[in-house]
Amino acid sequence: MISRKSVITFGMVAIPIAMYTATQDNDIHFNQLHKEDNSRIKYKKTCGHCGKEITSKDIVKGYEYDKDKYVVITDEEIEKIKTEKDKSIQILHFAQLDQISPVYYEKTYQAAPEAGGEKAFELLRSALMAEQKIAIGKTVMGTKDTLMAIIPRQEGILISTMFYADEIKELQKPYTKSEVSEQELNMAKVLINSMDTPFDPSKYKDEYQTRLRELIEAKISGKEVVAAENNNTGKVIDLMDALKASVEKAQKDKESA
Repeated sequence: MISRKSVITFGMVAIPIAMYTATQDNDIHFNQLHKEDNSRIKYKKTCGHCGKEITSKDIVKGYEYDKDKYVVITDEEIEKIKTEKDKSIQILHFAQLDQISPVYYEKTYQAAPEAGGEKAFELLRSALMAEQKIAIGKTVMGTKDTLMAIIPRQEGILISTMFYADEIKELQKPYTKSEVSEQELNMAKVLINSMDTPFDPSKYKDEYQTRLRELIEAKISGKEVVAAENNNTGKVIDLMDALKASVEKAQKDKESA
């Protein structure tokens, strides 16, 4: 499903694109029920002045410019002040991917070229891949200028919306760095290398959601909910012993795999 259509512009080049949402929500969601009779809880929208219940068609956008004083702004008026430039994704500059902390990324879309933009789209993708760079762009989404990272991939282009600097809290909370011995560091490196395998997203499953579905099925069937086994021994062991045991386990897991 197309989330929105836009145009990537840099220099005199314009690339028409479609943006598709790249993720979906697979989580189990619960409804709120009345404890006494398990009836669904419903929320009504009412007017703070007359108390009348209202529907979405009765609602308009209002900005409070003074205490209890509002100016009404329509969607048509918001669209009117957008220029063609605002409706496109303007590339501001290019940067190295590793220069950007992941905390700045918000939501990711898959981009695909629209008719007439195929060659320019592929040229941008392949040039970014060759230079190992990403593009930083800006467009208007909703009612704000939105920063975007245009990220090349082997199979296409991803576009991630980004937070502004003033929307990010302190990037690294200060902490007291403990002394690490060379022996501990070397053992940690061995552990990291023993667990080094190519990233394959299909290998990872939401196991807790699976157990949650099993719980729901058990409740529907009238079965008893069984507590999960706790594998934590609770024993505190020496860091080096823990590293050695972890290396041995990782090596056994690799051999069995």
